[in-house]
Amino acid sequence: MSPVFLDNKPVQSKIGNSLFEIADKLSVRVPTSCSRNGDCHECIVEINKGNDSLSEKSPSEDFLRGNFRLACQAQIINEKDIVDFSVLRRQPKILSTTLPIDENIEISPAFYKKDGKVFSKYNKNSFVENYRGSIYGIAIDIGTTTVVMNLIDLESFELLYTTSFENPQRFGGSDIMNRITYDTGVNRGELQSVIVSAINFEIGEMVKKKLVKRREIYDVVVVGNTTMREIFFGYDVTSIGTKPYKSIVEDELLTGKRQNSSLIAKAKKIGLRINPNGIIYGAPIIASHIGSDISADLVSIDISEKKEPVLLLDVGTNTEIILGMPGKLYAASCPAGPAFEGGDIAYGMPGYDGAIEKISIKDNFSTSFDVIGGNDPIGICGSGLIDLLSELRNVNKMNELGRLENNEKEFVFSQKNSLSLSSSDISSLAQAKAANYCGQAIILKKSGLNIENISQYYLAGGFANYIDVENAINIGFLANIEKSKIKKIGNASLLGACKMLLSTYKRDEIEKLVLSIEHIELETSPDFFDFFVEGCMFKPMEIK
Repeated sequence: MSPVFLDNKPVQSKIGNSLFEIADKLSVRVPTSCSRNGDCHECIVEINKGNDSLSEKSPSEDFLRGNFRLACQAQIINEKDIVDFSVLRRQPKILSTTLPIDENIEISPAFYKKDGKVFSKYNKNSFVENYRGSIYGIAIDIGTTTVVMNLIDLESFELLYTTSFENPQRFGGSDIMNRITYDTGVNRGELQSVIVSAINFEIGEMVKKKLVKRREIYDVVVVGNTTMREIFFGYDVTSIGTKPYKSIVEDELLTGKRQNSSLIAKAKKIGLRINPNGIIYGAPIIASHIGSDISADLVSIDISEKKEPVLLLDVGTNTEIILGMPGKLYAASCPAGPAFEGGDIAYGMPGYDGAIEKISIKDNFSTSFDVIGGNDPIGICGSGLIDLLSELRNVNKMNELGRLENNEKEFVFSQKNSLSLSSSDISSLAQAKAANYCGQAIILKKSGLNIENISQYYLAGGFANYIDVENAINIGFLANIEKSKIKKIGNASLLGACKMLLSTYKRDEIEKLVLSIEHIELETSPDFFDFFVEGCMFKPMEIK
């Protein structure tokens, strides 16, 4: 018997055990719909350590890159090395979501009951079937890293259930460009299959908890960046990865082949296990990589009602920026990369149990921190990284160029598990931060506005909700604006999706609004390089 570690928890195993069987011993749920024979490709796990102690990849695993395996296929073959693996369904720290039922929403679901029958507005108020007892809808925000879902009663307009999970497409790469490369290769369709399977798994959990019956779910609203949305709907994403970075849908819009960039598909065509007559609505994209998640952000804050200039920052693997003024909107996308979401950082990780989310450094360079879940730290997430960088500047352990004192190669921020931030980590974070800096600087310059003219600075996304604003401003991650103007709005994309689920009027409104937004291509700006170099420095922004 030898110990195997699953999500940092030890369990005894023996030669011949599959990783799926080991997960069973810890009662860790691993999705599957093929009786564990390798056909469904759902039980993906990441091997953090001990590959040499596992069986060779089977033909069923040919679609997987790197250290990813199918739990049902990978077996313990020797006890030479300790095996440490993670299930790609870890529960991220998410924001609780309440529905924004207010005077700005004119309730008008796409499916409704009348005279004991269910009708659909998707097809001119046509009859669907006899009423089964309830009408439900699901709002889904498909992020590159995390997927969040809301179950909503479309008759009482109540939020019934919220769930989230790590996007299982990670085996195709941690960022958008890698996902595009993967999906345009020999394994095209695998990314769509795995995300649909993961969502079906969550719907199955709802059914098990007796929250809903599958045939009573009629409507689904999906939002996400352009690549995530197109992959989910089964579109070829090749064109998004090459200049001018436009999807097939955007190209059809620009050439007059369609009136808007929203998508509609039957659930059975996508493979979503809801009512056979159910419909999936993909909210409209804006341009290039600026997707329907940002459209949903705009719905959530009622951008068309704003009378003064506002700035919206949705922080993620790709950071999107919207500058809204009466009568004019600008949009830009910043390829920040996955550094602040844990990618390419030695001890970086998403906001899961074991991640340091807040940290401070004392005068003697010792640290104190808060860990998600309250256990020993195994890594550090984005909000913790922002704190750490700011604190290193505050105690003069790091200069504004990102160099550690005395040319040290790393700073150990946790003696427990010997967690450290290296000079190469700092370089990766500087470049990710610089991309955000460029976006904010160039969009303001294009508009002719000074930062002082902004009446409200919205920070969208789960990651942005947990950052320390003062620390973020201190290192130039956020624009140097009055803190009283900064408003964290949490998962605005999901809230916007909920509004669209509840109101077809909101869908019509945003479909028209996005057509008027001016897309700014950052890399073509003559000031891009200068702003990027400035943005790599760890000091407050000086946008003029």
